[in-house]
Amino acid sequence: MTGFGKSVAEFSGKKIGVEIKSLNSKQMDITARIPNAYREKELEIRSILSQSIERGKVDIFIIIEQTGSCISSQLNQAAIESYYAQMQEIAGKLDISIPSDWFSAILRLPETVKTDTFELNEEEWKVVRKAIFDALKAFNEFRRQEGAMIYRIFIEKISNIERLLKEIAKYELERVDYIKAKLQESIKKLEITSYDENRFEQELLYYIEKLDVNEEKTRLENHLKYFVKTMDNEKNQGRKLSFILQEMGREINTLGSKSNQVDMQKIVVQMKDELEQMKEQILNVL
Repeated sequence: MTGFGKSVAEFSGKKIGVEIKSLNSKQMDITARIPNAYREKELEIRSILSQSIERGKVDIFIIIEQTGSCISSQLNQAAIESYYAQMQEIAGKLDISIPSDWFSAILRLPETVKTDTFELNEEEWKVVRKAIFDALKAFNEFRRQEGAMIYRIFIEKISNIERLLKEIAKYELERVDYIKAKLQESIKKLEITSYDENRFEQELLYYIEKLDVNEEKTRLENHLKYFVKTMDNEKNQGRKLSFILQEMGREINTLGSKSNQVDMQKIVVQMKDELEQMKEQILNVL
């Protein structure tokens, strides 16, 4: 299930931002983009996320922004002076002029910028850890809201399929007259002047039984009810709900193959459309 959560904390002249994002995935896949200063806590960060998020492609970003006057990097004056002296010496020996932008050239050389080493203390980690939990709380709230929206979509689609299923009934009796008329027309085309009426009725009943959809309708109704029951009473049943959708699809396809009537076939197409929209959303369900 997709999700997003963000939090911001401050500590000792630093602004610490935490973002957690997720996309659909069958497994748990965590990518941590965190500063080197917090790298020692990566395993703990992953553990925190795994305890709250069951699956998905999860990205966590921790960004540090300096808000105070403290500067963690400084120019290495001794190194710059040494490089400049060497440039002058080499220029004199080779009888060439020193570049006009010598300062920018030297800054590209190693060791010209000193970066202060940083050790994470427990006080700062407590602030960062709380920021992670705050972002995780916002992340889960986002997912709960999305889950409620998906639930409403499923209920709407289930209701639409139930309504369409009821509409099929009024065309079933018309099918009998239609099939009977088609068979009689075929007999006329074959120029058969006389035939056994009883045998004709028996063959008609046999043909209609092969196209009977009551069993498919009953099974589809049960699947619809079971889908809603599973949503209401069971947690983390994304795979189960997906399987129920597959069974619903089988019954709808069989209804379509047995319809043999234009209006019924149109209804089946609408049912398939509703089902496909559910299949798109089921990927967001745990």
